[in-house]
Amino acid sequence: MTAAEPLAEGEIGVWAAPGRVNLIGEHLDYVGGPAMPIAIDLHTTVKARRRTDGRVRVWSSISDGSVEFGADTTPGDVKGWGRYVAGAVWSLAESGRTTRGADLVISSDVPLGAGLSSSAALECGVGVALAGIEGWDVDPVEMALLCQRAENAYAGAPTGSMDQLASMCGSEGHALLIETASLPPTVKPVPAHWVEDGLALLVVDTRAKHSHAGGEYGKRRAQTEELATLLGLETLASAPPDAVLKVEDPELKARLRHVITETQRVRSATRALAARDWTQFGQLMTASHVSLRDDFAVSAPELDLTVEAALEHGALGARMTGGGFGGSAIALVEADRVEAVSAAVTDAFTRIDFKAPRTFVVAPSQGAHRVS
Repeated sequence: MTAAEPLAEGEIGVWAAPGRVNLIGEHLDYVGGPAMPIAIDLHTTVKARRRTDGRVRVWSSISDGSVEFGADTTPGDVKGWGRYVAGAVWSLAESGRTTRGADLVISSDVPLGAGLSSSAALECGVGVALAGIEGWDVDPVEMALLCQRAENAYAGAPTGSMDQLASMCGSEGHALLIETASLPPTVKPVPAHWVEDGLALLVVDTRAKHSHAGGEYGKRRAQTEELATLLGLETLASAPPDAVLKVEDPELKARLRHVITETQRVRSATRALAARDWTQFGQLMTASHVSLRDDFAVSAPELDLTVEAALEHGALGARMTGGGFGGSAIALVEADRVEAVSAAVTDAFTRIDFKAPRTFVVAPSQGAHRVS
């Protein structure tokens, strides 16, 4: 983000931050591993104007009513959806950037609870809007990490940095290779040509709601920390393949096996993406889902059914995306098969009396930016 003059009194600016889909590399961003997400063409939009009384007022289509709090907010002050907004205000202030106050009007077409990082899009949208109205110069990676801190320390969700990095650093027509072993993480755009090659990335929102603040996500993170300590590693993703032989507990062994094999899959997927080898890329996606289902145990019946139905009807690959326990799955399909695969998944859900899924196609999109 480039520094600019603060907004004039009464002037309204508009900023947008996208949701994300992770192509591969799940549950690696908090163990020092790689991930390959895209920012998607669904956004949270923030209209903002300056105040000078140290108050922040927020209206949102996400929920009824409004939220108001002080610019000096601290964790615990704000509950519900407003804590993601207040968290961004707090995290920026902790970095030395305290807003003089703001009016914020928020809308979004990123589905809530679908595993597409609606919370990261909200945090990043608020972050870039505040930077814009105040004239702050904040590097996109730094802003992403500040928004991650908001989610971790204010909202209480123990996520890694991938979601916010994807929302801040997205590039149209590109995936992002994110390396979290270094601090700060590195982000490299990688050309993603599946659209030009006649393919589409289909998202299936299973409508099985998930929450990063839930206990199971935190349990997985705690298990990876236990494994790193057990193996004497600074980052678990650096574990060699034979590290599984040093772990006796079957559940911990499975968690480690996922981290090791998923890290290898991201490396292979990077090469497949560069070579436009979509058969190989699809196979890696599917293998990732199997590992998340069997070794990391974060899938759900709706996600497994989606993957099974998509593959049966011609998808090159399919997998859950995001933290799991519900949310969305993705499938790489030939563009002229999108309707057929969508119908097959919907029919499969109907037969088991699951709630009807929502299906749509996404494309790699620009990261957080000023709209007007």
